[in-house]
Amino acid sequence: PVLGLQNYAVLIGSATYAKVFFNTFFVAGLVTVVTMLIAFPVAWALAIMPRKLAAVVFAIILLSMWTNLLARTYAWMVLLQQTGLINRMLLALGVIEKPLELTNNLVGVTIGMVYIMLPFMILPLLGVIRKIDPAILQAAALCGATKAQALRRVLLPLAAPGLASGGLMVFVMSLGYFVTPSLLGGTANMMLAELIVQQVQSLVNWGMGGAAAFLLLLVTLSLYALQLRFFEPKGAN
Repeated sequence: PVLGLQNYAVLIGSATYAKVFFNTFFVAGLVTVVTMLIAFPVAWALAIMPRKLAAVVFAIILLSMWTNLLARTYAWMVLLQQTGLINRMLLALGVIEKPLELTNNLVGVTIGMVYIMLPFMILPLLGVIRKIDPAILQAAALCGATKAQALRRVLLPLAAPGLASGGLMVFVMSLGYFVTPSLLGGTANMMLAELIVQQVQSLVNWGMGGAAAFLLLLVTLSLYALQLRFFEPKGAN
């Protein structure tokens, strides 16, 4: 690579690379939001379940983390393809008339990444929710709060540190993910990690690949700094 900032100028000024950056942040944000929506009720259910049942469900969640990432992604490729189990079930039930396009697009990437990221959102949420005294919710009910009001004004604010921690972890990991977007998304939905691999391995353009990697690192550290600034535990130095 030639010393200078020309690679950063190309990355910022090119419409093609701008689309890659947009895809990366859009997919990471979408995956984070969907993961939060699914993980919160799961974490809450684990917190109020009987201990033995909660231990079984928790073990199943951990088991998904221990399974090889490539194997899980290929499993979703089989499930989501036009002749896969999901399309065949929907056709058999009469929900659809022709197979849906669930791979090589944003839908497949989102489904695959949400599945992989769920444990990383559930674990910090579960730790925070288990520390919430159930008497607080009972007090809210005695004061006339509905279940929706107790959720919105009591439970969610108390669980905010867990949501922030899990959300940051999922978002940052999603920014740098390569295998799942590459196999389920196709070239039309290229993300930043795929761009870095392409520049370094295929085009042997180390300067552009290094610039893209540094920008990704800079964004990651900035997000971490924001989390420390706004969600640092009280009393921490």
